[in-house]
Amino acid sequence: MTRHVTRGLAAIFILSLFSFLPSRGFAQADSLKIRIKQISKAAKGDVGVALMLLDNREAIMVNGNKHYPMQSVYKFPLAMAILDMAEREVISLDDEILIEKKDLVKKTWSPIRDKYPEGNVRMKIRDIMSYTVSQSDNIGCDILFRIAGGPQKVQEYIHSIGVNEIAIAATEAQMAANWEVQYSNWTEPAAMLQLLDILYQRKVISEANSNLLIEMMTETSTGPNRIKGLLPAKTVVAHKTGSSGANAQGLTGATNDVGVITLPNGRQLAIAIFISKSTASEKTQEEVIAKISKAAWDFYAEENTPKPKMVGLPGR
Repeated sequence: MTRHVTRGLAAIFILSLFSFLPSRGFAQADSLKIRIKQISKAAKGDVGVALMLLDNREAIMVNGNKHYPMQSVYKFPLAMAILDMAEREVISLDDEILIEKKDLVKKTWSPIRDKYPEGNVRMKIRDIMSYTVSQSDNIGCDILFRIAGGPQKVQEYIHSIGVNEIAIAATEAQMAANWEVQYSNWTEPAAMLQLLDILYQRKVISEANSNLLIEMMTETSTGPNRIKGLLPAKTVVAHKTGSSGANAQGLTGATNDVGVITLPNGRQLAIAIFISKSTASEKTQEEVIAKISKAAWDFYAEENTPKPKMVGLPGR
């Protein structure tokens, strides 16, 4: 699918989120929304939730069109932009990047720095992307931004494929230097569903590269107590977390998790949960995300729910 066609479908996609085609009826859908709102109270903050079955786009949202800071969730769209560059042959995923000691800044989360504390190592772009997505490496993230031409270029790419309600304005280093900067990197939960849907369609990004990114997201090691926290142990979840931690006043800017859950019947549920301006503990916020995910699982994962035909969405 070309970017032009994808952009043209964006409005249709957003409308589909609001048309809501429930297979179990409005009353049951409302019961899930009520449950989500009840669970959200414990966060003592602003909670945005968007859920959508990828096969028929049945959707439920609570504050789905509010702006939430992404924090490291934005490493997911960044990875899509890098894969687009590879497909246009601007770069190769096997290109090696020299990481110098000066790149390995302190006081930031970086498994790359921990593994190579002296720097002066060459890493393939695909490996930097793996660290960035699967382990949420901040130094790797900013190296990828440098390769992409900066946050603005990544935003331009995401907008070009029809996902407009997302802003990518600052690097990890810039966010670390100023608490308020995190709010310049925002998304709407509904827009994150749109981006997940585009990835899983495997049309804008080739099937091979889409599968590569999905695999990296499935291998995510951060946030085990969030979306996956209360789901059955072997549930497949491809996801990306984001966290700001709390400031000196005890206010958390962002505790997030977005991704796709594979249900027991093979259907796939896209889920985006954002918590902002919370005064609850990180443990409580993660419990809120886990409980919302479990409520969605219970709602959609009935063993006897027939699996609908997947029309026009090959490769899933």
